[in-house]
Amino acid sequence: MTDTNKLIERMLADKKANRRDFMAGATAIGVTASSASALWTGRANAAEPKKGGHLRAGLNDSNTVDSLDPTTYNATTMIAISRAFRDSLVEVGQDDSAQPGLAESWEASDDAKEWRFKLRSGVEFSNGKSLTTEDVINSINLHRGDDSKSGAKGVFAGISDVTADGKNVVVVKLADPNADLPFLMTDYHMNIVPTEDGKAVATSDAGTGCYILKEFEPGIRAELERNPNAWQSDDFGHFDSAELVTILDDTARVNALLTGEVDVINRPEMKTLNRLKRVPSINIIDTDSNLAFTHPMRTEGSPFSNMDFRLALKYATPREAFVEKVLFGYGRVGNDQPIGPKMASFDESLTIDQDMDKAKYHLKKSGLGGEAIKYRFADTAYSGAGEAAQLFLEDWEKAGINVGLQKEPKDGYWSNVWNVQPFCACYWGPRPIEDMILSIAYIGGAEWNDTNIDIKRVNELVVAARGELDQGKRSEMYKEVQMLIATEGATIIPAFGKDIAAANKKVGVPDKLGGGWEMDGGHFIKRWWMA
Repeated sequence: MTDTNKLIERMLADKKANRRDFMAGATAIGVTASSASALWTGRANAAEPKKGGHLRAGLNDSNTVDSLDPTTYNATTMIAISRAFRDSLVEVGQDDSAQPGLAESWEASDDAKEWRFKLRSGVEFSNGKSLTTEDVINSINLHRGDDSKSGAKGVFAGISDVTADGKNVVVVKLADPNADLPFLMTDYHMNIVPTEDGKAVATSDAGTGCYILKEFEPGIRAELERNPNAWQSDDFGHFDSAELVTILDDTARVNALLTGEVDVINRPEMKTLNRLKRVPSINIIDTDSNLAFTHPMRTEGSPFSNMDFRLALKYATPREAFVEKVLFGYGRVGNDQPIGPKMASFDESLTIDQDMDKAKYHLKKSGLGGEAIKYRFADTAYSGAGEAAQLFLEDWEKAGINVGLQKEPKDGYWSNVWNVQPFCACYWGPRPIEDMILSIAYIGGAEWNDTNIDIKRVNELVVAARGELDQGKRSEMYKEVQMLIATEGATIIPAFGKDIAAANKKVGVPDKLGGGWEMDGGHFIKRWWMA
């Protein structure tokens, strides 16, 4: 790309520029007035959502064991599919605030122990069934109770009862106050599914979303068509249709974008980003995020039950090198706790630096210096997981830790390795608030507590912080939680990353992308358009 083209692209990307500014700047560097006018018109057209077109997306993070059952979701493909054909009571908006979904409004009691959600009227599932309070109640209850296997069981553990008040109000009662309950209702597991014969049909393909699910082959592909009766159809659901295909291999996914087989991909291979940036037709979409790269150590048995052994691994981990060589600068150094930099209580002062002397000290103190461990990884865990494994191995061995690497198959990684094997690569997609990650993975007994850690003080603080209405006091509680997990916990978090996608420039992308997950909070099919 010439220097002039690069300058033109920067000028077009300037959100503050108006037509007069652009025309003056473009003609000053030799662009003809007619060409400059056409470029500006193209930018203006691209920035405005429009209906039509077919989107083809190539996504990582899918398995042949995937299901439409929302209790099983744990990765981007199913989240994106569900966000397209189903809805939640509340959504994370593109400004990261809690926005009305199927609940048009909500209100809390003074003590935040009872919440009333008023449902929209006139909403229908794609099979023609009208939305009722029974659908909502049964959908919430999928994630509650001793028998629930939902990944969101911990998120909704504080709910004591869910009832209806009339035809359009759902009342949620809590055992303890929770000022953030509306945000919890944005959890990607919390899809509203239809009820049949008094029970929620978790695997139903009928939804209230902007699209109708026409075909679903787990771990392979999905096809969707615009739902003409969707309640959000005026504002969202711009594509006529969309197709999602699974491409687990990082290189194949990038090549599919470059050759035009797909229009958008998630998680482009980090080492290819500079190459992709030089392709005029490709747009790199990166968003600040609470995405955490984690490496859980299960504490049921030796050696990871030993806190000194875990500390040895933590102090030996090359964090800055991880950001530089694995993330290529698209992230920031982490501190072994999951509360991300976009959360209100993130503690900037809490740092864990690589220190080989401390690593060797804790390894000796553990008495487990000779014990061999195996670290498992696959590129589906996160882009660059293989390079990270080699990077870690070098420094872990320098500290005297006996580590072997094992590359695992991509398909089935999230069911056969993560939350099963003692030590592996993982990532946790971004959540908008602290409780959503802590309740699901860092309190004792949580379904997705992938280290099986159980720190009594953390458990107490998480419950107390939920009901604390004073933000300052809540932040202090969460800062103590961060310190305890960083020092006593069992996961290595060398970095927080950015949400990164790549798309053909014919795909229109909003100026602001919502948090809560990658790909515009998982809503990209619903919110993006063909430019």
